[in-house]
Amino acid sequence: MTMDLIFWRHAEAEDWTEGCDDMQRSLTARGEKQAKRMATWLDRQLPDGTRIICSPARRCEQTALALGRKYKLRSELAPDTTAEALLGAAGWPNGKSVVLMIGHQPSVGQAISLLLGLKQDSCPVRKGALWWIRTRERDGDVQTVVVTVQSPELL
Repeated sequence: MTMDLIFWRHAEAEDWTEGCDDMQRSLTARGEKQAKRMATWLDRQLPDGTRIICSPARRCEQTALALGRKYKLRSELAPDTTAEALLGAAGWPNGKSVVLMIGHQPSVGQAISLLLGLKQDSCPVRKGALWWIRTRERDGDVQTVVVTVQSPELL
């Protein structure tokens, strides 16, 4: 049994300002470049049949669009979600495929921290970066391993 879960934090977006609609904030020009750079790398790595789920926030959808693959918007990935809701939407740990989730801090970092058993309750995840995590069974033990961490600045 193996499941891959890829957390992709949306790229750089316009700053939140008092009274703005958080769900409608767009990527900045820099964020568009970050999303394209990461999407180019990711498109070469993702197997066919990868399930892609995305927060309904505009900045996440714009990040998803850079990849050019079909995706589903899921309210469980919205900005105010929890790590448990994220993992539930992905079908972790019993899913049978690769799942790419495009979402927000702090929930992405909280889910990573939970999966890896880290002491802090949230792991820092840069804008536009991704964490690829795999769970696998070895000799009756379930192991969770980090496959890669990528940042758009390093690609």
